[in-house]
Amino acid sequence: MERFFRLKEHGTNVRTEIMAGLTTFMTMAYILAVNPIILTPTGLDWTAVFLATALAAGIFTIAMGLFVNFPVALAPGMGLNAYFASVVIASAATDEPISPAMGLTAVFISGIIFIILTVTQVRQMLITAVPDSLKHAITVGIGLFITVVGLKNSGLMTIAVSSFTDIKAGAFTPVSGGETVMGLGSFTDGTVVLTVVALLLIGILMVLRVPGAILFGILGTTVIGMISGEVNVKEAFTGQTWVPDFGKLNFWHFDFAGVFEVGLVTVILTFTFVELFDTFGTLVGTANRAGFMKNPEEGKKKVGKAMFVDAIGVSGGAVLGTSTVTAYIESSAGVAQGGRTGLTAVTTGICFLLAIFLSPIVALIPGAATAAALIIVGVLMMQSVKEIDFSDLVYGIPAFFIIAFMPFTYSIANGISFGIVTYVVLATVGNLPKKGKYNVHWLMWVLAVLIIYRYVFMGGE
Repeated sequence: MERFFRLKEHGTNVRTEIMAGLTTFMTMAYILAVNPIILTPTGLDWTAVFLATALAAGIFTIAMGLFVNFPVALAPGMGLNAYFASVVIASAATDEPISPAMGLTAVFISGIIFIILTVTQVRQMLITAVPDSLKHAITVGIGLFITVVGLKNSGLMTIAVSSFTDIKAGAFTPVSGGETVMGLGSFTDGTVVLTVVALLLIGILMVLRVPGAILFGILGTTVIGMISGEVNVKEAFTGQTWVPDFGKLNFWHFDFAGVFEVGLVTVILTFTFVELFDTFGTLVGTANRAGFMKNPEEGKKKVGKAMFVDAIGVSGGAVLGTSTVTAYIESSAGVAQGGRTGLTAVTTGICFLLAIFLSPIVALIPGAATAAALIIVGVLMMQSVKEIDFSDLVYGIPAFFIIAFMPFTYSIANGISFGIVTYVVLATVGNLPKKGKYNVHWLMWVLAVLIIYRYVFMGGE
């Protein structure tokens, strides 16, 4: 194990890696429950989606660990699963409804596109093309993004809406003539209180430099929740089964003819576009946090291999019957715990496979515990802000846009998109008096054009 994962070379050991893998699993185990909830309204069976989620996360996370030796976990992506569901559901009232099989086919095709882009080294070029300040900004932005996810999931952050007009359910629209304010959650809510307890517990353990602080914080919060009654053991076990029914798995549930009849080109391109930047941001952010980018050449090589596994995961997940599988930013929790090799990923992947048979136990972990872990990881990822040169506004403005747009538009892809376009414009202007001062890689120009096309002609969907 030492020789295969090169543990000493990476300054780690088996215990640290296993603890890190368990931590990553704890922080992203919510997807096992959330993904089926999001996708079942499309007509997919709950058990089928649950099994596909666990299998895809387990198989491709283990692949990431074994073939890349990288501490990153994969699973069906949040946001992309919601987009998948919205496309299928919204089409139900049209003359050409999109079936779940067509949606899965679109995901499968987008995965094939990713494999081609990875094999031809186009995706890897992003690592060279994007300036260092923007890479660090991506790490910081993702840190704030997952902090918002944690605050939102815990109830610590609330949104108060005051509007003079009606807003349809599920609509994303400016609030006309009113006000939208982020606020603090109510401390009469047990989940909010338990989250604060979890934040203090994890924080104290980290200050005391206790190995496995985040994991022990999650476990400790679970016990506290059980004692206080916030975690209802009986309810957690209700409806859960120890023996999965693999006969319900939607394996190779595709409809290629239907895709081309209905014309899902825009949907396929959207899946491809969002996944391109989400994965790039996650892998580079995690690699930065783990210290791999200190050696740019080695870091680039490792991220390139990770992109290939991620690309196969997209199509592989669709084959199993779930929406786009992607690298998970929650992997940063494991990296923060000391995970530096593929053993972390293998541990997380095995946990996902075991979860198929241990779903009642997984259901015990309260959302407050995982939410607190994500918030704390946001603190750790914020440390990269000191690497950004804000004194040079050609880098400073795009970096700030990346950091601000990710959490406040609730999209990693949006942040990277605005950062790239802004950098291309400002660097070009900055080169007018001093030619060649700022390097603008040709790929940045291509991406800027594609980004503008996406937001102008595709509505930024």
